[in-house]
Amino acid sequence: MTATEARAALWRAGWYRFAHALPSANHGTRPAGGEVSLIVVHSISLPPGEFDGDHVQALFTNRLDWNAHPYFQQIRGLEVSAHFYVRRDGGLWQFVSGDDRAWHAGASCFHGRDNCNDYSVGIELEGLEGGRFEDAQYETLATLCTALAQRYPIAHVAGHEHIAPGRKRDPGPGFDWGRLRRATGWPAARFPDAAATPPPA
Repeated sequence: MTATEARAALWRAGWYRFAHALPSANHGTRPAGGEVSLIVVHSISLPPGEFDGDHVQALFTNRLDWNAHPYFQQIRGLEVSAHFYVRRDGGLWQFVSGDDRAWHAGASCFHGRDNCNDYSVGIELEGLEGGRFEDAQYETLATLCTALAQRYPIAHVAGHEHIAPGRKRDPGPGFDWGRLRRATGWPAARFPDAAATPPPA
């Protein structure tokens, strides 16, 4: 199978074959001529610290019941999305085509370039900011990163904390960047400096 055939087997118009597709209206067109060169890793749980529900999917598709939990009043009316969401069991959801611009990064800058949404793919991991993540999540994330690099000229992977320092802190110190680097086989230069430091025991 050629490289072109391999990409076609995995992707269709920016939608990944092995993800559950749940299209979100919260997206836009990428700037003309822009290349998708950055993967941004986030963490999310709704309400914070509670897993296994469908509140994240509801948020990204504008279906969240704002009255279902007191915390939701703090984010009432929020319209956001990520390209992908990885559940604790490794299950993978996709909300926006990788060819399009999801609304995940907000005010951000990476290597002197603003507006990371323009040139990045956002991946949310189900988890608590600063907490630890599951083996199945690392496996799904590494496989997804490799697949993304087959379709797009990925040059770097960073956390939300790295592109919006002082404003965001996810995925936080519980995320093992070195583990992701080893699983992908990518050079350390593609990752934040945290790739050289394991998370606390």
